[in-house]
Amino acid sequence: MAAALAATAALSVTPAPAASATGDTARPASAAPSSGAARTCYIRERSPHADTLGNFFTKDLYCENAAGQLYGRAAFLAPVTGLLKTTTSWFVCWTLGDPHQGGNSVWYYTQGQETVQIPSVLGWGSIPANYLWTDQDPYPGLPRCPWR
Repeated sequence: MAAALAATAALSVTPAPAASATGDTARPASAAPSSGAARTCYIRERSPHADTLGNFFTKDLYCENAAGQLYGRAAFLAPVTGLLKTTTSWFVCWTLGDPHQGGNSVWYYTQGQETVQIPSVLGWGSIPANYLWTDQDPYPGLPRCPWR
């Protein structure tokens, strides 16, 4: 027990990435993929999810990502509904929203590990595509979200 506490105490806290004028944050430098490194990102068929808005999804994208904030819609001024804390996560669809530092307007929809604002949505929200280690956005085979 003492060894576990000592190991936990030795962990350092990484500050949040700096926000740009649009409110976007870049991928943390420590999480950036090294050149030539293989990344985990693939479609999982028959992987059902249901959100709190009544949407049902039958597949997901399982992908490495940087931790970040989830927004109630694909816009930096939207309420932060959840926090994505894991660095490998699932995403059920993509949508278009505010442009971000990834050079496009693609955002991915998922459920975070922590609820922030609007507790009734249980942490569901959208994150800019530049937080995922995808080779292409939107990711081929992942459906577009049912809203526009």
